[in-house]
Amino acid sequence: MVLCLLVPWTCICLTLIKGIKSSGKVAYFLAIFPYVVMLVLLIRACTLEGAADGMLYFIKPQWDRILEAKVWYAAVTQVFFSLTICFGNVMMYSSYNRFHNNVYRDVTIVSIMDTLTSMLAGLIVFGVIGHLAHVLEAPDIKHVVRGGAGLAFITYPDAIAKFTFWPQFFAIAFFLMLFVLGIGSNVGMATTIMTVIRDRFPQLQPALVAVGIAIVGYGIGIIYTTPGGQYVLDFLDFYGASFVALVLAVFEMFTFAWIYGVSRICRDIEFMLGIKTGLYWRICWGFITPTLLAAILLYHIATYETFTFNGYVYPDGMYAFGWCIFAAGVLQLPAWAIYTFLKRKEPDWRDRLLHCFKPTHDWGPEDPELNAKYHESVYKHEQSLPRDRSLVRRMFDNVFS
Repeated sequence: MVLCLLVPWTCICLTLIKGIKSSGKVAYFLAIFPYVVMLVLLIRACTLEGAADGMLYFIKPQWDRILEAKVWYAAVTQVFFSLTICFGNVMMYSSYNRFHNNVYRDVTIVSIMDTLTSMLAGLIVFGVIGHLAHVLEAPDIKHVVRGGAGLAFITYPDAIAKFTFWPQFFAIAFFLMLFVLGIGSNVGMATTIMTVIRDRFPQLQPALVAVGIAIVGYGIGIIYTTPGGQYVLDFLDFYGASFVALVLAVFEMFTFAWIYGVSRICRDIEFMLGIKTGLYWRICWGFITPTLLAAILLYHIATYETFTFNGYVYPDGMYAFGWCIFAAGVLQLPAWAIYTFLKRKEPDWRDRLLHCFKPTHDWGPEDPELNAKYHESVYKHEQSLPRDRSLVRRMFDNVFS
């Protein structure tokens, strides 16, 4: 297992060795190949007996679970991981775009493709599982379905092994697809880390940073190859990734919507693309999305249950360690806020606090000419606003101005 883990990290290191240019070229293969395999697997799944029952089980809603906090929490965290929201990947890749790049088009395509890909993968998996239930003569598909990693690494391979036509080929194709998808995800995360390090220390060579990231990632990954690796993986995923990402997402959404301001975001989009933002997006960014995210977080906290894995209750020390990891992620918010406050030069603490909630003087396009035009447009808008606005009026202008 340790040697097997070395293979993907070697591939990731070689991909990153020349920086974003090499990873961009590899992305074509990493993005296209899984769709070729999924198309083959979908065609095969549709020819199996019982596949329709499995697909119907996948798409049929379970209305009795619609109010369960775990369901919504799992849905939100799945979207975060699928689109790498709150993990830095989106901002990292967008930083390489041209200033006037049509991000509206890009995010629309990516969001739709991500949803359709998830639906396609679900139909493929549950179609094959439906066949497994048919072969085993199970009274209900839920009796052969495993949750979590067991679905992909236990239930699905078991179903493929019962194919009467080329089971070895489909098993190799499936796991090769998982391998490529895993490489693609890790390349994105590793590139984000690499970009952060090289932005801070530009003198470092890309190859040196890539090798360092690969060694650290490989060393940490060895923990998950041990007999208890799955228990550690799910534990750290809960306390160190999913939970932290949701908390940070709530604060990030409120920051952009009500501190930076929906109105200013819309003006920035218009400055970049020449497109006016519609009412739908303004209402979503200003009210619906922050409210829903906050409600899901509060609901999850209120109905929190001690994390277990397959019925296993972790030692108290592990739970304390988990909360320490959670705190290390979440407490960066107030820590960096205090640092920013102390770094300000204004003599009065009120002015310091006020300026902490405003963009810095150098905020804007990197190009000097564009930067000057941008600040001129911001100044004109600020001068057009009444000075004696009420709080309600300010809130209204923040979303609809």
